[in-house]
Amino acid sequence: MQPITSTNLSTLAFERLEQAIMSGELKPGERLSEVTLARRYGISRGPLREAIGRLEGRNLVERQANQGARVVSLDQAQILDLLVIRESLEGMACRLAATRMKPAELKRLQRMLDDHATDEHVVAGKGYFQGGGDLDFHYRIVRASRNERLIKMLDEDLYSLLRLFRQRLSTAPGRPAQALEEHRAVLAALEARDPDAAEAAMRTHIRNSRASINHLVAADVA
Repeated sequence: MQPITSTNLSTLAFERLEQAIMSGELKPGERLSEVTLARRYGISRGPLREAIGRLEGRNLVERQANQGARVVSLDQAQILDLLVIRESLEGMACRLAATRMKPAELKRLQRMLDDHATDEHVVAGKGYFQGGGDLDFHYRIVRASRNERLIKMLDEDLYSLLRLFRQRLSTAPGRPAQALEEHRAVLAALEARDPDAAEAAMRTHIRNSRASINHLVAADVA
């Protein structure tokens, strides 16, 4: 890792730590030593402490009595609970987007799925990896709902946590191709301006994600 040299140390430290958590460089449950991290990034502990506080606000870090800050660790039940909430909220977002999404936004979604279909990882069945923000199919639909409260609930409260395990989920055997087809079904309903079909397609997609998690956990136990 290269030391942070910009004047906006707290923001850059936040971004660097967030990436380390999402990539698995910092493992779930791992203790965040301010001394070690400050030395690694070449910054003082003040900006680092602010960055850790922001991560705590995103639910990526938790503090425990007499143990300091740690990367959040989710068990199977907690992940499934999040996906139940996600199914409801994203189903609602997709319903709203069906009537509020602009034609240009639909075209961008179509181009995105066309790109995904030719991605080497998806073609080989090795994974279906998406970036954050506008690089994510789900995020674009949520933004198109035009419901700011709903956007905040998903983007700030759920998506950071969900990204912790989405990469592993996307590598489940057969899941990349299945997820792509489910995305296409969602887009078809949005293009048809059918709120009922759009919500149903999104809910089906997320329920299938839950089923994949159960299979993964069962395989780990076996």
